[in-house]
Amino acid sequence: MYGIHYATLAIIAVNILVSLKGFNDIAFFERYKFGVGAINAGQKERMLTSGFLHVDFTHLLFNMLTLYFFADVVINGFGPVKFLGIYLISLIAGSLLALFFHKNEPFYSAVGASGAVTGILYAAILLHPTMSLYLMFIPIPIPAYVVGIGYLLYSIYGMKNRVGNIGHTAHFGGAIGGYVTTLLFMPDLIFTETLMVILLAIPILILFVMEKLGKI
Repeated sequence: MYGIHYATLAIIAVNILVSLKGFNDIAFFERYKFGVGAINAGQKERMLTSGFLHVDFTHLLFNMLTLYFFADVVINGFGPVKFLGIYLISLIAGSLLALFFHKNEPFYSAVGASGAVTGILYAAILLHPTMSLYLMFIPIPIPAYVVGIGYLLYSIYGMKNRVGNIGHTAHFGGAIGGYVTTLLFMPDLIFTETLMVILLAIPILILFVMEKLGKI
């Protein structure tokens, strides 16, 4: 398949196969989705498996397209092995943050690769913060770091106000995973992109300050 790295293709293939199984087997879907009650009861594997399940084809397509658009930036920056590492760490980070914020909600559940994909997006933004992105209904290019900061601020709003049937917490956790892992893999960014590193950290600090103050 020309134009797509084998590492990206492998992730997309696993997401498609697991999601198709979930679409056609409700027992499989229920067994491996993110569920706070089940995780607290010992089924920790759900924190990983839920990241490969999706609600429907639209959910799956959106996540895989987003991954496709930003995967090469991260692969070119780190290579395929570290790219896969960022993806999986971001997936787990999203699940951990969701469990932290919803630990007292036994019926809270979620699925989707959004946390992992958001981690890849945030890694790409850290690597190339001034690259331009185009958003639907906005006909002008927007700097990537503005999109990243705005997205996480919206995620805080979504978490606080329970906006839509969206796993805002997992998205935010994935972004933290991508942010931290990228800096661990390339600490020079702290010195070469100091302003961007600080700016992209602001929403993360806001979230934990709000949590500490009981505002979220």
